[in-house]
Amino acid sequence: MTRVLESQVPLLIVLLCMGTVAKVITVRSGGEPGALARLGPAVLVPGRMQVPALLVCAGGEVVLAAGLLLTTHPFFRWGTVAFFALSTYVLLELRRRRPDAGCGCFGEVSSAPVGLRSIGRTVTLTGMAGVSVWAPVAGWQAFTQPSWLTAAGVAVLAALSPEIEELIDRVRYRAPCEQRRGPAESVTLSRLRSSGTWRAHQGELTSAEPYDSWRELCWRFFAFRNRDQDDVVFAVYLSGRRPAVRMAVVSGEDSGSLPEYTPVSA
Repeated sequence: MTRVLESQVPLLIVLLCMGTVAKVITVRSGGEPGALARLGPAVLVPGRMQVPALLVCAGGEVVLAAGLLLTTHPFFRWGTVAFFALSTYVLLELRRRRPDAGCGCFGEVSSAPVGLRSIGRTVTLTGMAGVSVWAPVAGWQAFTQPSWLTAAGVAVLAALSPEIEELIDRVRYRAPCEQRRGPAESVTLSRLRSSGTWRAHQGELTSAEPYDSWRELCWRFFAFRNRDQDDVVFAVYLSGRRPAVRMAVVSGEDSGSLPEYTPVSA
C-alpha cells in the first residue's frame, strides 16, 4: 500500500514543473497579439492582468513542486489537491463560457479548445494528489524507488493529453519560417543588441532605441539614425538561437525612398 501512495508523487512533481516552464516560455516568447486571451486562466481576467495571471499560476506550481520534492508537509500535499481541483473547476468554466479557449495547462501548446480529455486529466491528477497525501516519503525519495504504478500513471496521463498530438503535428507539418509566429519584438531586439554587428555600429547611432521596426518574411528590421542623419537599418533573422544579423546604411538624401511598413503577423 505504501508503494501505491508514493508512486504518484514523482508524476505530480514533473507535471507541475512542466506547467511552470511552459507558462514562463509562453509569456516570454510573446507571440501574436491576443494570443494570451485564448489561454486559461488568462482568458478569465482583464487584458492587463493576463500575463500576471499566468505567472502567478506558474509560481504556485513551482512552489507546490518544490514542497512535494523536499518535504512531506501536509500543506503542500493538500495544496496540490486543491490546485488540481481548482484547475478542474476552471476548465469546466472555460468549456461553458469560452468554448474557443485552450486550457493553457502547458502554455501555448495547450491552445486547443478544452475538451473532455483535458478535464479528465485534471480529475485524474486531483485523484493522484489525493492518494499522495498519505505518502510517507518526500518526493526525492519516491524518485529513487520507481515502480510499475508510476509507469501506469504516465500511460494514463499521456492518453488524456491532447498536447502530445499537437506536438507531433507541429514536428510532422512544420510550417515554413515566413508562416510561423516569430519571437516578440523585444526578444528580437535583445538578440540584435547581443550581436557583433550591433556592437560594431552602436557608437554611430544617436539613440539605442529604434524609431521604426517591421517584419518581412523571416526577418525583422529595426531602423535607427546615425549622427549624419542617415538611416541605419538592422535586419535580424527570426529563427535560431544565434540568428544572422545584417546592417545597411541609407543616405539621408534617399531616406524618403524608404517605404512605411505596418507590423505583419505571420
